[in-house]
Amino acid sequence: MSNEPQQWEEPVIERPQYMRWLERWKDRDVIKVVTGLRRCGKSRMLDMFRTRLLEQGVDERHIVAINFESLDEEYPLEAKPLYDHIVARLAPGRNYVFLDEIQHVADFERAVDGLYVRDDVDLYITGSNADMLSGELATRLTGRYVELRMLPLSFREYRSARPADESADRSFERYLTYGGLPYAAVLDDEQDIADYLGGVFNTILVKDVARRHPKIDMTAFNEVAAFLADNVGNVTSATGIAGAMQQSRRGISPNTVRDYIAAMLENYLLFRADRYDIKGKAYLRTLEKYYLGDPGFRFWFLGKSGGDIGHRIENVVYLELLRRHRTVRIGKVDSTEIDFYASDADGDHYYQVSMSVLDERTLERELRPLHRIDDNHPKTLLTMDRIGNGNHAGILQRNLVDWLLD
Repeated sequence: MSNEPQQWEEPVIERPQYMRWLERWKDRDVIKVVTGLRRCGKSRMLDMFRTRLLEQGVDERHIVAINFESLDEEYPLEAKPLYDHIVARLAPGRNYVFLDEIQHVADFERAVDGLYVRDDVDLYITGSNADMLSGELATRLTGRYVELRMLPLSFREYRSARPADESADRSFERYLTYGGLPYAAVLDDEQDIADYLGGVFNTILVKDVARRHPKIDMTAFNEVAAFLADNVGNVTSATGIAGAMQQSRRGISPNTVRDYIAAMLENYLLFRADRYDIKGKAYLRTLEKYYLGDPGFRFWFLGKSGGDIGHRIENVVYLELLRRHRTVRIGKVDSTEIDFYASDADGDHYYQVSMSVLDERTLERELRPLHRIDDNHPKTLLTMDRIGNGNHAGILQRNLVDWLLD
């Protein structure tokens, strides 16, 4: 038996939403910044885009691609030497430059800025850290970049990677449990999936979290992450998490918990959904909720235990709404809660999520907050029910799986 480590090669899965974005911004005078969770498909997406460029007639000599985590070739890891290295490889005319995981380059913002101002470069960069756009890069390049935030596979994309004879409901059961990282979508053995997800999480922990936070207590960090994975969709505070962990005989302060949550947020392991007062048109600073960047991390931390399936479904809906609407928050209407309030250029959208509303009292409870919203924006109730779907006085009830496949 070979002792070589298993290579996790991402499969080729069509990501039409992201491909359209890349084609829309091609040759436009802005830097294309692609961010997202490790292994969510950033590198593969840009590889597919480079193939598209070749199909459109771009000469391969006009494409420069560097992956700073690849061991196939050594590249300068400081700004000026990197800039000189790339310029030396440019061909006469338009060049497409791709810099993958650029955060490994010291003062990379200077190299990016220098390449951007050249008339012969169309620049694309990727990174796995959300803070990449909140520091020097954003300061230097305000108004000169656009961001594509990539997420793991949508359920529609996930279905395309599964066997054709697998039912949509069976695929969704897998998706809900194992998540949407591209490689996990093509694995069938449960232990293989667990090993893969553990490898992704530990890579983030070692390459990203520990590098930026060298004094971090890895054991405590894992315990906080596991707690959050088991409480997606619940109102969660740092003080509450610290108290729960003290009960399990591990002392940890609320400030440390906040630091660990910030580290998970900056590496897309976690997303925070803030609360918004819909009637008062005001953002609220308390009672936020957290959702995993990929539902599969819950399986890695906690195994296949059932947990609250309603909140796990909420996690899937939250990520899907981020794909469709960009901005997603928890809604407050008087003393009631709307699961998700989303807004975009088309206006506001309101969503309730429930496992089932076949019980009349449950249906009434889920519809009540939506009825209290006095506007004509779309209101949707998503459930796993296959019967009872339709219109409830302007509120559209839909099967969740069907909605995900839209």
